[in-house]
Amino acid sequence: MADTMTSPKTVRVELGDRSYDILIGDGLLAEAGRHLSALVKQPRVFVLTDGTVGGLYAGAMENSLRAAGLTLHLKAVSDGEGSKSWATLGEVLEWLLDEGAGRDDVLVGLGGGIVGDLAGLAASLMKRGMTFVQVPTTILAQVDSSVGGKTAVNFRQGKNLVGAFYQPRLVLADTSVLSTLPERERLAGYAEIVKYALIDDPAFFDWLEQNGSRVIALEPEALAHAVAVSCASKARIVSQDERESGVRALLNLGHTFGHALEAANGFRPSLLHGEGVAAGMALALRYSVRQGLMNGQDAERAARLLESAGLATQLKQLPGGPYPADTLTEAMKQDKKVRAGRVPLILARGLGRAFIQPDADLLDVRDFLNTELQQG
Repeated sequence: MADTMTSPKTVRVELGDRSYDILIGDGLLAEAGRHLSALVKQPRVFVLTDGTVGGLYAGAMENSLRAAGLTLHLKAVSDGEGSKSWATLGEVLEWLLDEGAGRDDVLVGLGGGIVGDLAGLAASLMKRGMTFVQVPTTILAQVDSSVGGKTAVNFRQGKNLVGAFYQPRLVLADTSVLSTLPERERLAGYAEIVKYALIDDPAFFDWLEQNGSRVIALEPEALAHAVAVSCASKARIVSQDERESGVRALLNLGHTFGHALEAANGFRPSLLHGEGVAAGMALALRYSVRQGLMNGQDAERAARLLESAGLATQLKQLPGGPYPADTLTEAMKQDKKVRAGRVPLILARGLGRAFIQPDADLLDVRDFLNTELQQG
């Protein structure tokens, strides 16, 4: 991790009196204490992390807090999607209560999307709301899950079924910590970057076709640009529709299919979230082609961009399978917005031209998935 940092990029999430900044740059973890000291009422900070991230960065966080006159109260949960559960949430709340945390304390989520979701939901429940800060340590978390206030845990019936909208007060995205990510995690996070291009930014899609390999290789300038563009895109949408009653649903491009894939896989590590989303986006675009909404060349171009990063876009290529069409559509029925056998999908009329289809027919989706299973 860098010992010094250049001036970070700042993206503002405009939500009235709950607005906050996303700071993006090299070396921000070393500056965490200075940024957090402006938020605390007592000279202490509660930090939730996991075993891997804690082993890598809890020491740096503690040093940064100590330099700012703050003490660290740390809890590490087990790595993996299994920690994003009701049982682990209870453990986190018990820890906070045992430590005497109050509403005027700060809880930091130091880790990837699982830790961030867990910390955010715990903060929302703790004495009806304590201050929450995100310090995301994966690409996926930096460009997506740390921004926008969605927090949740999983249940057997599906992903993110119990949660709350609860905004952080600050997001510190230190791009230097991404160097310790396994390659597979980097590629899975890249899928979420591609998502923003496919939603409404064809110029960013063109840029990724030329520079995506630099982002994946973590070249600092390209990486910072991709993270900042992605965060700005999400901030713009969240500012318009915080609670997903309209346009924010566009951020679910690929996620209805992707969450179904994860559920069908039992949320096991053999299929990462970003891998499911990558395949889900390719499926959504090909389903758009099937519906006569966009041309096949654009769908193929999007698939090539994902495949160039080593991400599978065909059901038969996905790890952790098989993924039968009936199993996937049954998982889709757990979507919070399903009504009378019809499910909302994010489809597209072209690259960067996504839109909300509020009532796709699940029977037709099942037929489409059966056709897909014959491919690849």
